[in-house]
Amino acid sequence: MSGQNFLITGGAGFMGINLIRYLLDRGHTVRSYDIAPFSYPEADRISVLQGDIRDLSLHEEAFDGIDTVVHCAAALPLCPTEEIRSTNVDGTRMLLDTAVRLGINRFIHISSTAVYGIPDHHPLVEEDPMYGVGPYGESKVAAEHVCAEFRAGGLCLPVLRPKSFVGPERLGAFELLYDFAFDGHSFPVLGSGDNRYQLLDVEDLNHAVLLCAEGDAEVVNDTFNVGAARFGSLRESFQAVLDRAGHGKRVIGLPAAPAIWTLRALEAVGLSPLYQWIYETAGKDSFVSIEKISERLGYAPEHSNEQALIRNYDWYVANRDRISSASGVTHRVPWKRGALRLLRLVM
Repeated sequence: MSGQNFLITGGAGFMGINLIRYLLDRGHTVRSYDIAPFSYPEADRISVLQGDIRDLSLHEEAFDGIDTVVHCAAALPLCPTEEIRSTNVDGTRMLLDTAVRLGINRFIHISSTAVYGIPDHHPLVEEDPMYGVGPYGESKVAAEHVCAEFRAGGLCLPVLRPKSFVGPERLGAFELLYDFAFDGHSFPVLGSGDNRYQLLDVEDLNHAVLLCAEGDAEVVNDTFNVGAARFGSLRESFQAVLDRAGHGKRVIGLPAAPAIWTLRALEAVGLSPLYQWIYETAGKDSFVSIEKISERLGYAPEHSNEQALIRNYDWYVANRDRISSASGVTHRVPWKRGALRLLRLVM
């Protein structure tokens, strides 16, 4: 297919910049629409619109000349509850209203496997019920309901539910692992760490997006899980990073129940960088079926859990000096450590 004109909401974020680079490398034209500044070398190769997706006065400019929208923008779990709801649900509806009004051909919504809540079986399939945990999970469920309304109204609206994805530019909660590994500390996990835990390389997610953008509308107009095909236990995945660091450190299991009680208490008083869905699922199996997207769209992920994490860790090492002083609530900066910084003293 010849080059398309893409609008990427959240283009300055972790997924956004990786997707923009992926699309540019394949001859597509891109516009980024993000409330954050676009501070990357690719700025002179794309159209940059800085602003809030909820600002309707910017929508005409954002959607002008666009063939396909990829909606990556979201307020993440550590943001205030009202900001999460307003951005993830109301903002999505606003964008969809404009897309329909302006005759956009295709709108790809990036959801999350957080819509499955804390499941009681695996692998998870797209038909499983949705149950969001906490404001973020609830907002992702509500946003999918909004998408279903517009799909029923005739818009081609693929929805992707990716597992936690990593790669260049990714920090957030994963920075804890990389920081411990780099400085020669062992790394704690909840429980034994022997639970099967699926991740995803952002490049494989980008491939899934492009399949949805280029595929036949009747085929792609559906909801798809996205994850790695090759993955093992959480212990194996994290140990690969410690091995890459070369200090001979190991993954160490912590008794799950006391650790979860402690994290609940720390979250309640604002001293934990982890939110409920992470710590409630980290010690349990967590993987989805990718059979649907593989069979329907030809999705074939290249990276295993270990390869994805090592690729992200290598980027972290190369860029550590410029990111070590930052913190915030996005995936592109370290999350505030809170009380977990004390673990470095004993690991």
